[in-house]
Amino acid sequence: MKMSIVRIALLVALVSLLVSACAQPATPTQPAQEEKPFRVAVVMPSTITDLAFSQSFFEALKKVQEEEGGPSKFEIAYSEGMFNVPDAAAAIRDYAAQGYDLVIAHGSQYGTSLSQIAPDFPETAFAWGTSLDTFQKQGINNVYAYQAESQEGGYVLGTIAALMSKTGVLGVCGPVNAGDAKLFVDGFVAGAKNAKPDIQVNVTFTGSFSDVSLMASAAETHIAAGADMLTGSSQSVVGAIGVAKDKRAYWFGTQWEQTPVGPETVVATQVFDWTIVIRDMVKSVRAGVLGGKAYTLTFKNGGLKLVYNDKVPVPDDIKAKAQETIDGIMNGTIDPLSGPKQ
Repeated sequence: MKMSIVRIALLVALVSLLVSACAQPATPTQPAQEEKPFRVAVVMPSTITDLAFSQSFFEALKKVQEEEGGPSKFEIAYSEGMFNVPDAAAAIRDYAAQGYDLVIAHGSQYGTSLSQIAPDFPETAFAWGTSLDTFQKQGINNVYAYQAESQEGGYVLGTIAALMSKTGVLGVCGPVNAGDAKLFVDGFVAGAKNAKPDIQVNVTFTGSFSDVSLMASAAETHIAAGADMLTGSSQSVVGAIGVAKDKRAYWFGTQWEQTPVGPETVVATQVFDWTIVIRDMVKSVRAGVLGGKAYTLTFKNGGLKLVYNDKVPVPDDIKAKAQETIDGIMNGTIDPLSGPKQ
């Protein structure tokens, strides 16, 4: 009997403990902390729809943003139309002060400004192009540099243009004789001369990346001199393409797909794909490396692509020669600034 009473007492005590435990308020769980997005800001000399230098980079940023999971994971801010270097420098500094993870100065004209701004923000990663100078010789360690080896596509397009030309005269509408533009022009001339040694290649530099009317005038001059195949670079080439379209000449583009401007005028375009550069910079910054690396776009690494316009027929033998030329550039038997190596 005593044992039964003891058991009942224990059972009552156990039930009381359970009821008491259930009555205690649950300990609140801490909400999961949201992962901050990777923040990129880019300053560009022209618009994000320029069909050239700026659009090629902005489209690559959007592609990487999509790969990263969208704006909530990968934030993009941009300032376009920054032709005025002091204005661009102010924008670069402002983005750095706002704490962006990577601030990109997309224009060789911004180099001096960036070398002065980057040391003031040692915890921020910067990048600029087109150049291979990361400023490490100046003791700066938080700047990346990138460059499109546009002479490669220039050489191939020069080859095609020379072989397609009926007049034996080509016209080159260059903006400023420096950086990516100079590389492209030099490659185009080398490719044309190696494909057809007696070809005449007339080169004009307008002195401006943005003046559409000057570019149109350059195209007019080349066509008046007998050119039936034209090329050029920068956002101002829309002026030259318009003239080529009116005069029934052909155009060879670079930087971004330019067929929409002249659906029956643009033969082929060298397209820049900056995604490989952006992906690696983001990966490096996340790993704590804020600069010190220079990148290039080439046919071999997939950063350069040759895109034909299906509406403009290119003979099969010329396409074959173009592919043979690309293969030669990739395997090192062709120097796109001089020609086949001996």
